[in-house]
Amino acid sequence: MNKKELSESDICTKYITPAIEKAGWDIHTQIREEFSLTKGRIIVRGKLHTRATNKRADYILFYKPGIPIAVIEAKSNKYTIGNGMQQALEYADMIDVPFIFSSNGDGFLFHNKLAQDNKLESELSLDDFPSPEDLWQQWTQKNNIDAEQEAIITQDYYSDGSDKTPRYYQFLAINKTIAAIAQGKNRILLVMATGTGKTFTAFQIIWRLWKSRTKKRILFLADRNILVDQTMTNDFKPFGPVMTKIQKRQINKSYEIYLSLYQAVTGSEEEQNIFKQFSPNFFDLVVIDECHRGSAAEDSNWRRILEYFSDATHIGLTATPKETKEVSNIDYFGKSIYTYSLKQGINDGFLAPYKVVRIDIDKDLTGWRPDKGMVDKFGNVIEDRIYNQKDYDRSLVLEQRTELVAKKISEFLKATNRYDKTIVFCENIDHAERMRQALVNENADIAKDNSKYVMRITGDNKEGKKELDNFIFPEAKYPVIATTSKLMSTGVDAQTCKLIVLDQVIQSMTEFKQIIGRGTRVNEDYGKFYFTIIDFKKATELFADPDFDGKPVQIYEPKGPDDSPIPPDELEDETQEPTHLDNPEIVPDFIKDGHGAYDTDTENKVKKYYVSDVAVKVAAERVQYFDVNGKLVTESLKDYTRKSLNKEFSSLDDFLKKWTHSDKKQTVIDELTEQGVFFEALAEEIGKDLDPFDIICHVAWDKPPLTRKERAENVKKRNYFEKYGDKARAVLNALLDKYADEGITHIEETQILTINPFNEIGTPLEIIKQFGGVEQYQQAVNDLEDQLYAA
Repeated sequence: MNKKELSESDICTKYITPAIEKAGWDIHTQIREEFSLTKGRIIVRGKLHTRATNKRADYILFYKPGIPIAVIEAKSNKYTIGNGMQQALEYADMIDVPFIFSSNGDGFLFHNKLAQDNKLESELSLDDFPSPEDLWQQWTQKNNIDAEQEAIITQDYYSDGSDKTPRYYQFLAINKTIAAIAQGKNRILLVMATGTGKTFTAFQIIWRLWKSRTKKRILFLADRNILVDQTMTNDFKPFGPVMTKIQKRQINKSYEIYLSLYQAVTGSEEEQNIFKQFSPNFFDLVVIDECHRGSAAEDSNWRRILEYFSDATHIGLTATPKETKEVSNIDYFGKSIYTYSLKQGINDGFLAPYKVVRIDIDKDLTGWRPDKGMVDKFGNVIEDRIYNQKDYDRSLVLEQRTELVAKKISEFLKATNRYDKTIVFCENIDHAERMRQALVNENADIAKDNSKYVMRITGDNKEGKKELDNFIFPEAKYPVIATTSKLMSTGVDAQTCKLIVLDQVIQSMTEFKQIIGRGTRVNEDYGKFYFTIIDFKKATELFADPDFDGKPVQIYEPKGPDDSPIPPDELEDETQEPTHLDNPEIVPDFIKDGHGAYDTDTENKVKKYYVSDVAVKVAAERVQYFDVNGKLVTESLKDYTRKSLNKEFSSLDDFLKKWTHSDKKQTVIDELTEQGVFFEALAEEIGKDLDPFDIICHVAWDKPPLTRKERAENVKKRNYFEKYGDKARAVLNALLDKYADEGITHIEETQILTINPFNEIGTPLEIIKQFGGVEQYQQAVNDLEDQLYAA
C-alpha cells in the first residue's frame, strides 16, 4: 500500500483516528469528525438563492460533550504534516480553543496557545498524541480553575437524546457565561443577534447552573407575554414541574424556576410591587430577556426589581444593547462577555440575508404645504407650515399616501407570492389601522373570502393579538399581512416572515435592528432563505451608519464644566416603555375624539390632520443587496457576476486553464454556483440555449457567445470522429445531440448510456467496449469536450 495514494478520508480512518483513540479519547463522546461550524452564507440575486461552502473541521475534540478543547485538520499524505495548520487555526479562533493540530498521517504538528516555554509549535509522533486529561489540566492551570469551579464548568448540558448540539457560537456563549459565574462574576451581558437562539442559550446556562446547584432558584424576566409563553412552551419545557409563570399578581414560593413579565410584579403603587413578597435573597440568578429595554434605564420601574435582588447573579440578554446618555446596558452589566452579530450570523449562513427595495414618494422628498386657510376632512384648519416625512402619519395624514404604500406592497406580493408572511411597521396604532383598511381594499379578492388575510396586530386590539400565534406559526396560512406599530418589533419569532415594510421613521439603531430581526430567521422547510425590506421612509439609511452591527460603544457624559455634553441619539417617542402592550390593566393615556384629534395636553389643540385630496406618486425605486462585507449594494445580476468571476479568475486565460484542465466541467460549474453565480438566472437574461462556458466568457470578458447547437455543429464539421469505428461514432454523435439539447452536465455521466438513443446502439457495457474500456471511453468524452470548447 502506497500511503501517498491514499485519500484524506483513508488517512483519517487508518492513521489519525486510531492515534487519537489510543491516547484515551472516546470515539462516541469526545471525537466529532467532519464537524460543521457554519451552514454556508446564503447568496441572493433576484428570486434565486444558493449557499456558499460551509466551514467544516475534520475533527473537533471535546473534553466533555459541549466543551470543545482541540481542533485537528487532516490532509492526505501527499501534503506536508503542517499543511492544514492555517486552516485549523482559523477554526480554533472561531470556537476559541487553545490546542490545534495538523496531520497528514505521519504524525501531528501541534500548536499550543498555552505553551509555557513560548515554543508554540512542535511535531509529535502518532504515538505521542496528548490525552484529554493532559490538555484539560493545561487549560485549568492556565485559567486558575480550582476543583469547585471545575465542577460547575464541567456540568453536563441538557440533552433530549437526539444528536442535536448547540451551534459553535452557542457553545461559546454558554461556556463563557458558566466560566465567568464559576469565577465569581455577577453581572453578565450576552449580545446575540435576533434568530440566533438567545433563549435556547439561556436555557442551557440556567440548566447547567441549576443542575450543579450553583443556582437553586432562578427568575427569568421578559416584558411581553408572548416571550414568556414561547419560552415556557419551547426551550424551557424540560424544567417541567419545577417551573411556573407568575401571573394574576399571585406568588407561590414552592417552585425553583420562575418566569414573569416585568409588569406582572411591578406597578406605580407600592402594593403593586409584588416582587417584594420574595425576600431579597430568594433568587440566586435573575435572567433579563431583551435587556436593552427597561432594565437599562436607571430610573425605570423594571430596574427596581434588579436592585431589590441585587445579591443574585444578573444575566442580560439582548440583540441590541442600548448605549445613550440616559440608558446604558454596559454601565449596569459591564462589557458584553460574548457578542454574535447579525453580520456574523448572515455570513455563517445561520441568518437570512436581505435585499432592500427603497421607494421614495414625491411628497416625502419635497414636503407639502397647505393652501392658506385649507381645512382637513373634518373641517379643522390646517396649520400653515411645510410638512415633511417626519410629520406624515403623526401630525398630518395624507390618505392617498397610505393608499399608494398599500398598493406598492400589494404589487410586490402579487409579483412574488401573495401568501408570504408580511409585517408592515407603521408610525402608530391609528396609522396601522388605516394601513390595514388600505391593504384590505388592495387585496379585496382574497380579503372578502378570509377576513384574516390582513390584520392589525397592536397592543390595544384583542382580536389582533389573538391572531399573533397564528401569524408566527409556519403552518397557519392566515393572517398573511400584519400591520403594527411597536408590538411586533421585538421578541416575535416569525420564522417565515419574508417581507418587512418600513413606513415608520426610525432613528434609533436599537429599534431598527430589532425590527430587521423579525425577518432574519431561516426556515428551509418553508422555503425561507432570505427576506425583503420595502422602505418608504429612508429607515434603511441606518445600514450606512458605522454603528450598524458594530460592537456597542458606551457613551459617557462627563459632569465637568469644561466637558461638552453628548446628545441623545434617539427620538423621544422611542424611549417610552411599552408597558400597556401586554397588560390589560394598563391602558394608553390618550383619548381619541373621533375627528382626528388626539389630545394629551389641552382640549383645543388638534394633534393630527387628515387630508384626502392631495395626490402623491412614486418618485424613485431601486433594489439593493446585502453583500458579503455587510454592505448594501445596488447592482445588476450581470455586474455582480462579473465582479465575482474577476475575483475568482485573474484573466480569461486563467479561467480557460481551469476549465480545460478540469476532468469534469460540472465541478467548475458547482464551484462557481457556490460563489454566487446564478447560471439559470443569467441564461434567462442572456439566452437559455447557452452553455455555462459561454455565459461566463460573455459576462466576464464580453466574448460573443455561441449556442450549444452551434458548438455541436462546429465539432461535426471538423470530421473529428473519423478515427473511431461506426458504433463509437454513432455514440459520440448522439452525445453531441444530447449536449445541444440539455448541456454539458448530462454527457459527463455514464448513466446517459442507459437511455434513448444509446440503448438502441447497445448496452452500456457493449458501448464502452467499442472504445476499448472505461478509461478509453472517458478519454473519448474528455476529447469531445476539448473539441466543443476549442477556439
